[in-house]
This record gives sequence, C-alpha cells and structure tokens, in this order.
Amino acid sequence: MRRFSLWLRGRPVVADSILAAVLLLLDALGVGGAPNKVVYLIFSVLLPLPLILRRIYPRAMAATMLVLSMLCTLFGHLLGDDLTGHVALIGLGVLLYTLVAYVGRRDGLIFLGFLGIDATVSTLALQQPVSGDLVLVGVIYALCWTLAEFNGARHAYDAEVAARLAVADYDKERRAHEAVAAERTRIARELHDVVAHAVSVMIVQADGAKYALRQDPDTAERALTTIAGTGRDALRELRRTVALLRIEHAPELLPQHGTAGIAKLVDMMREAGLAVDLELTGQLDDITPEVSLGVHRIVQESLTNTLRHAGAGPKAWVRVQRRDDDIHVEIADSGGVPVRPEPAIPGAGMGLVGMRERVAVLGGTLSAGRTEDGRWRVRATLPLRSDPD
Repeated sequence: MRRFSLWLRGRPVVADSILAAVLLLLDALGVGGAPNKVVYLIFSVLLPLPLILRRIYPRAMAATMLVLSMLCTLFGHLLGDDLTGHVALIGLGVLLYTLVAYVGRRDGLIFLGFLGIDATVSTLALQQPVSGDLVLVGVIYALCWTLAEFNGARHAYDAEVAARLAVADYDKERRAHEAVAAERTRIARELHDVVAHAVSVMIVQADGAKYALRQDPDTAERALTTIAGTGRDALRELRRTVALLRIEHAPELLPQHGTAGIAKLVDMMREAGLAVDLELTGQLDDITPEVSLGVHRIVQESLTNTLRHAGAGPKAWVRVQRRDDDIHVEIADSGGVPVRPEPAIPGAGMGLVGMRERVAVLGGTLSAGRTEDGRWRVRATLPLRSDPD
C-alpha cells in the first residue's frame, strides 16, 4: 500500500480520477429515488468531472464545480425536484480544500463566499428553512478548510526542506569544484617552481657552453657539468613534488629547506653565473615546512628571474631574516639591460603570480617592482603561524 500511495502521489490526475469515480458510483446509487432520473444521472456524471483536474487547474475547476452546483439548483427549481441531494456535491468541499492548500487563503475565501451565496439561493429557491443539513454542510466546509491549512503547512515545510537540500547540494558541488581548482593551482605552482628554475639555469649554461666550446673547453665542460647536475636535481625534485601531491595533507609532509636548502640554491645560481650575496639572520631550521618551502620558492623564483633578465654579469642580494612573529625575505638585483647576443629567455609570466598565490596562502604580504635606481626588488613577509579560521 505504501508503494501504491507513493505511486499515486506522483500522478495526481490518476488519484483524482479514482476519487471522481467513487463519487460517481455513490451518486448513481441514489438514482432510484429520483423523479427525473435522466437529469439526475446527467448531474451525477457532470458533478465529479472537475475533481479530475482539480490540482492542475484548481481555480478553473472550482469555478466549474460552482457553476454545476448552481445549475443543479436551477434545474431542481424548474423541475420542482430537489437535486441538491447529490453525493457528488461533496466535491465543493474538496475544491475548497484544494484552493486553500494549493493556491492560497484569498482564493479559498472568495470560493467560500460563492458557496454561501449558492447555499442561500438554493434555500430560497426551494423554499426550505435552514435545517440540520445546512449546518452539516457548514461543518464539512470548516473541516475541509482546517485540513487544507494543515496540509498547506506541510507542503510549505516540504518545499523549504527541498530548497535547503538543493542549496546544500549546490554548495557541496561548488566546494568540490573550488577544491579541485585550488589543487590544480597548487600543482601548477609547484611544477612551475621546479621546472622553470631548472630549465632557465640549463638554458643559460648551454648558451655559455656554446660560446666557450672552442675558445675555452674547460669553461664549456664546467657548464655542461652544471647542466647535468641541474637536470638531475630538477628530476629528483620533480619526482618528490609529484609524490607529495599524491598524498593527502601534503603540506605537512613538505621538506624543510631551511638554511641548508637556501645555501644550496644560492650555490647552484652562482655556478650558473649569477653572483649572489646571501645573508641569513635568525634560526631558520625550525620553522614549519610550508613556511620554509615558501621562503625557498620565493628566493628561487626571484634569483631565476634575475638570471633571465638582469643582463650581463648580474648580481643579486638575498636577505632572509627571522623576526619575532614572521620571516622577512628581500631579494634585489643589480638591474641593467640584457646584453647577451642571444635574446632573453622568455617567461610565461606566472612566476610573480605564483609567488603572490603562495604568499597569500601563507597569510603573508608580497611587494615586487623597480626601485628608483632601476633595480628589481622583491619583498615578502611570511607569518610564522597561520591565524586560525
């Protein structure tokens, strides 16, 4: 029965057709006592019909039912027969219930007013005193209105719950989409930091080896050695980064670069031909992995950009200072215009964007731009602890 009830709930026309058929059958049983059997049967068929579409066209069906009820009163007056005893006239109460529950109280009040007019006209036309039947009809209408109020409240509650579920589903999908987008951005940033730095160093060394190949074979050999070492380091770093990205909660497992990592990075850049002046202040080996990696990536990206764009004989100054509540990082270059015979190494323009994203994730601040003397300077401040949400 529960399955059948749920099936009917999704097919209102079928359920209302069953209700109309039941009223038609009950109404037709009283044809034996009717003086005008043909007229009685016609109204027995017509009166239940509006119930079939009552939930699809509630206003139109209510008006139709009201007209049929008035016609029933009129024909009863003309034929001298009381046709108001049709069982199918219970449909008036059903239509009142439908209007209040599915349309609103205003339409229900209007329909109830017309029902009062119909009852008054019927009483006057048939010259019948107000009897217990009329009181019973009033009680039935009051019961229909009360049931409609309860059912309308339940429908409103169900609609509100459905709307909240829809909003919750939408928020869930949106958060999942944002999480995927954030993860893609993080992966792209990590891979850019690893690959762009290594490839830039290798290109610079390859250009130098090409020009020194015949005149200075030793210098060319050192450049090729640097290229091979940089490639191996980049491949090892790339494998480690990809492995970490596959693990949940990867930020807690990121390597702590610390002073040794920064020193190794500076040595690599020096071997690539960039003069670097490094100054480390404070204890940098016990900071959290994500902040340590952030410092390392900022220095790495800044020195790579210096190597690309600072011209012949570039020089950079790196200052990393641990203060009470944060880490202050400053990288500046010697400025100048590239004078290499080869064109400058083009970039994708994502390095500075990646730095800003990383600093924003860590809750810090970043500024980058030209100074008055033409040098390029990057300043970043990374808090030692993230503020709780």
